[in-house]
Amino acid sequence: MARPFRQQVDEGILDRAAALFARRGFAKTSVQDVADAVGLSKAGLLHHFPSKDALYAAVLAHAEEIGSRVLREVGALPEGEERDRRAVEALVDVALAHPGIVALMLAPASQTGGDPGDPPAAQFEAALHAFGVSPDSPDVERLVRVIGALAALAVLTLAAHAEDRATAWRGLIVGTCLDALGHDRPVASLPDHSQVEA
Repeated sequence: MARPFRQQVDEGILDRAAALFARRGFAKTSVQDVADAVGLSKAGLLHHFPSKDALYAAVLAHAEEIGSRVLREVGALPEGEERDRRAVEALVDVALAHPGIVALMLAPASQTGGDPGDPPAAQFEAALHAFGVSPDSPDVERLVRVIGALAALAVLTLAAHAEDRATAWRGLIVGTCLDALGHDRPVASLPDHSQVEA
């Protein structure tokens, strides 16, 4: 029975570490930084992950697994509005559950240059592939719209966490991302006043 608890603790560590790696880069994030963020001593963190390299490898593997899960969920759908909607919803749900991992996955969208140990483009490219595009896509407008939607998703889900409004903002975040992609979001229909009883 201790296994699920250990897995939850490890996933929490990976998410916090991912957020730090996304914000500061690998070189500027120390084991002590991660230990402080998760409320462990440095030795306690090293009990879970024996080195900074092992921690980073685990973060990347977890990000890859999450990205693969989203791709499996939408990959069989034809490109278009339904696939975009499902990809946005899946990524928003992942981002609300794992904000650090998604921040790491989407960090390349807002970074230029960087250190060799910074968040790899592979995780970001997986997010692009969920929408059927790649960084060298000939349809530049579509690529820019997808990057805009992903950037909005990253910023808004992090803000939702900071404001403790993840559930309340979910629909608004999905709608904003769909707007960025150029899709109309469903609008709540207003009641027909001629049929409303007085």
